[in-house]
Amino acid sequence: MTGMRMVELDMWLRDQMNIDAMASVDNSLNGIQVERKNPEVSCVAFAVDACMETFQRAVEQKADVLFVHHGLFWGKESTITGTHYERIRFLIEHDLALYAAHLPLDMNPEFGNNAGMAAALELEQIRPFGWYKGHQIGFAGRLPSPQSMEQICTTLFGGTEAPLSMLPFGPREIQSVGLVSGGAPYEVGQAIDEGLDCYITGDAQHTVYHRALEEKINVIFGGHYLTETWGVRLLSIRLADATGVRTTFIDVPTGL
Repeated sequence: MTGMRMVELDMWLRDQMNIDAMASVDNSLNGIQVERKNPEVSCVAFAVDACMETFQRAVEQKADVLFVHHGLFWGKESTITGTHYERIRFLIEHDLALYAAHLPLDMNPEFGNNAGMAAALELEQIRPFGWYKGHQIGFAGRLPSPQSMEQICTTLFGGTEAPLSMLPFGPREIQSVGLVSGGAPYEVGQAIDEGLDCYITGDAQHTVYHRALEEKINVIFGGHYLTETWGVRLLSIRLADATGVRTTFIDVPTGL
C-alpha cells in the first residue's frame, strides 16, 4: 500500500487548492487543524463536516487523516470545553489528524464544489461567477440544451424532493445557470444582474423569494450539504490517483 508523510500531504493539498493565497479572506484556518503523532499516512477519509459521527466512522475505516470542508476552527480562539473538547479529545486519542479546506475547495476550478456541479450539468462557456471578498468562488455557464428545473435537480441532487426549495419563477426552459455552493442565497442578485435563467445555491432564505419572483428568475436551494459533497468526493479521487494513498468518502447527510 502506498503512503506518504503528513508534511507531504499538507504540501500536496496546499498546492492543489492554493490554500495560502486565500488566507487573507478565509478565516476558516484552512490546513491541518489537529495534528497526529504518527507522521505516516496510508488512508485519508473525506467528509463535509467535522463532527463526532465522521470522526468515529473515519476511525472505523482505519483512516489516518480526516479531510473536511467544514472544520472545527473558524478564525477565533474557542475554549476547549463541552462537545468541542470531546471532539478534540477523540481525535488525539485515536491519532486521527483533521484537515480542513473551506473556500479553496468551493472555488477550485477542477475539483471544487461548484466545478463539480458545473461538470455534472455539462455546462459550456463556463466563467467565474459569484463575488465574495474580491474573489469569484462560483461558476456560470450555458447548458448544452435547454432543461427544466426538474431535470437539473435530478442531475445534481437525484430528484426534486432532495433540494430544500425550488422557486420556479423564470423561464420554463433553462439555458443559463449560475452556481455558488453552500450559504450564498443573496448572490441571486448577481445572477439577476447577469441575466441568468437559474441560480443554484445551498441555503434557502425567505427574503430572496419576492425578489426572485419579481425579477423572474428560477432559484434552486439545493441544501448546504448536498451542494458541498462534490468537492470532497472529487478531491478524494484526485488524491488516490495522484499519490496511491487509499481514500474513502464518509456520507453524513443533514437534510439541510
